Amino acid sequence: MSLDSLGEFIEAIEAAGDLVRVREPVRARLEVTEIADRVMKQPGGGKAIVFEHVILDDGTRSEYPVAINLYGSMRRMAMALGVADLDDHGARITQLLDLKVPQGLLGKLALLPRLLEVAKFPPRVKGGTPACQAIVWRGSEVNLDRLPIITCWPGDGGPYVTLPMVISRDPKRGIRNVGMYRVQKLSRNTVAMHWQRHKVGAAHWREMAERGERMPVAIVVGADPASIYSASAPLPPTVDEFIFAGFLRREPVHLARAVTCDLEVPAEAEFVIEGWIDPREPLVTEGPFGDHTGFYSEADLYPLVHVEAVTMRRNPVYATTIVGRPPMEDFYLGHATERIFLPLLKLTTPEIVDYHMPAEGVFHNLVFVSIRKEYPGQAFKVMNALWGAGLMSLAKVLVVVDDWVNVRNPQEAWWVALNNIDPERDARFTMGPMDVLDHSSRGFTYGSKLGLDGTRKWPEEGFARNWPPVIEMDDATRARVDELWPRLGLGPR
Repeated sequence: MSLDSLGEFIEAIEAAGDLVRVREPVRARLEVTEIADRVMKQPGGGKAIVFEHVILDDGTRSEYPVAINLYGSMRRMAMALGVADLDDHGARITQLLDLKVPQGLLGKLALLPRLLEVAKFPPRVKGGTPACQAIVWRGSEVNLDRLPIITCWPGDGGPYVTLPMVISRDPKRGIRNVGMYRVQKLSRNTVAMHWQRHKVGAAHWREMAERGERMPVAIVVGADPASIYSASAPLPPTVDEFIFAGFLRREPVHLARAVTCDLEVPAEAEFVIEGWIDPREPLVTEGPFGDHTGFYSEADLYPLVHVEAVTMRRNPVYATTIVGRPPMEDFYLGHATERIFLPLLKLTTPEIVDYHMPAEGVFHNLVFVSIRKEYPGQAFKVMNALWGAGLMSLAKVLVVVDDWVNVRNPQEAWWVALNNIDPERDARFTMGPMDVLDHSSRGFTYGSKLGLDGTRKWPEEGFARNWPPVIEMDDATRARVDELWPRLGLGPR
């Protein structure tokens, strides 16, 4: 059974003994971050936290509790997506991609359940007053200062909404986009929207600017856990994130029409901030911001959002996160993406066995890839394929190893790769787009990338010597010691 709201997710985490409720007064400015950061760096990601007594910047107590680190472990990430293991969704996608039409009536009938499953994914619009609109602030009632929007780091430009679902619509094709972009609170009724140039929401804004039309936008804080995750997933622009969330949930997401525009928002959302952007207005300064790289990103110019309404549930919980020096909660969101999207990567590059983005690489800086090598030069072919695949084009360092290497263990992957490379022969440099947040690149969003071929080398690749075998114990000895081990008093084996 899927989790339909943030409240249900929190209840499930608490029932599993994986949540701490903090009743001590804690300031929204910096103190929430300092506590959460220490917890996130505990083994396995630490526990989820609900701060019940949050002090706002004006010294008053927040009306709303703050939840953080809800996704910050492998267990909770799997719980959020309704699976025992994150690879389970990858297996479902593999099945769907293998929809070969069978011969004969019985074979075609056997295919029906899989086709019907796909048909269940589109979101459904609820009638009546949805839970997310139980309370509505409009006009002069709008006051973002009443929300416990946290200031994460001392050098930040202000308080930030850090775990939002930002909803916009492609003005040409009418396709909805739900993205996770940081949002800086500027005043009681204005925010700055951090739309990086590579993001779909930014493309929608550029199109609206060309038309000279006002752009509606909805900023959702807190919803069902699969929808929140889907906002962070690197989906193609033509794929509706709520359809993808329905696939993950195995149930449709219920939506409701916003109160000030024709955008649709999750009916079970905790908060919805509704507003608009006028492309004729000048951009505003957003930032600095302590980012997921572990460094501050500089202030820059971004669109201003005028907030027209704020709607909420009764007794809502404000969901947030922090980013900074890894590991952080976002590592587990990224790990889910890694596991779920592996089948799609294999679709275009079938020799890929597995890949992994370790926490230290903060997603774009380092990617390990294992391949089934069948011909010389194949590692470089894979590098070029990945650098041409969506957001993988931002990967700064790609390390390719053979299929037997466990790339989810960075120590093993580096051990093999560093043993296997001749730096001059096995390194390749190329130029291309870089992450907006990469402060090291020679130009803004443009710089060089490095590929390392850590696979076993073939004679055709210029290796004329014998390639040594990996040291391994024989099976008989290993089995004998396995049997003996419990009696040796040496701890876990």
